[in-house]
Amino acid sequence: MSSEQQQTMPPQVQDKQPGHETEMNPRPDYEPRYPGSGRLNGKVALITGGDSGIGRAAAVLFAREGADIAILYLNEGKDAQETKRLIEREGRTCLTIAGDVGDPNVCRSAVDQVVQRFGKLDVLVNNAAEQHPKKDIAEITPDQIDRTFRTNIFGYFYMVQAAMPHLKKGSAIINTTSVTAYRGSSELLDYSATKGAIVAFTRSLAQKLASEGIRVNGVAPGPIWTPLIPSTFPVEKVKQFGANTPMKRPGQPNEVAPSYLFLACEDSSYITGTVLHPNGGDPTEA
Repeated sequence: MSSEQQQTMPPQVQDKQPGHETEMNPRPDYEPRYPGSGRLNGKVALITGGDSGIGRAAAVLFAREGADIAILYLNEGKDAQETKRLIEREGRTCLTIAGDVGDPNVCRSAVDQVVQRFGKLDVLVNNAAEQHPKKDIAEITPDQIDRTFRTNIFGYFYMVQAAMPHLKKGSAIINTTSVTAYRGSSELLDYSATKGAIVAFTRSLAQKLASEGIRVNGVAPGPIWTPLIPSTFPVEKVKQFGANTPMKRPGQPNEVAPSYLFLACEDSSYITGTVLHPNGGDPTEA
């Protein structure tokens, strides 16, 4: 099959991470696919990386299901304000918080702001991430390793530590891992390592909190069309993004968001320590 035949997306790049949804062509599809049924009525959710991509789609779906939302994002203010508008369009309240999840003080402050605004916290979604492809392991600098681990796994620890005093029986924690945790990625060694760590963290934390009635699960997306893609990969890779899946295309954020909803609501009341795999049919999972 030729390169042209495999093209799944228009060629494009962005010059820095985390990337901006407003600059993507086409824009990721975040719209929920069905009317809400009140599955999160009265709940409050905090979603890191909630300004765009999977985080935005989950935030809007949670809002449609009755939750008030706080989103924590790095510096994508325009995307965050659009997500706020979309949540308010669903008739819910949105609190936007800018900050780096790799800083424990930011995580504590974010949780404090949520509790001050809404009076509680029911659902924590750890979703913020970064990745930096390198063809040679020698090119991965100590600074890159530190940065990737600080965002992708340290930040999950810090958010959970900050949230725990406010979580109670019936609360849920959902961690975003990746298909790369299961099948690896030759050019994303540090990123894949953090995503594997998230799987182990999720399973271990689930065991730790089961007796308190707090469920901990994960979602391992495959290739999903988010701002991280054009801000990470060169044009040729973006053009063929998702073509190597059995479905021969990338997924959209609104195809992943229902996994988060299922794990956040009482539909999954007897599920903890597991990972869902919306990945276009990739058979590599465990």
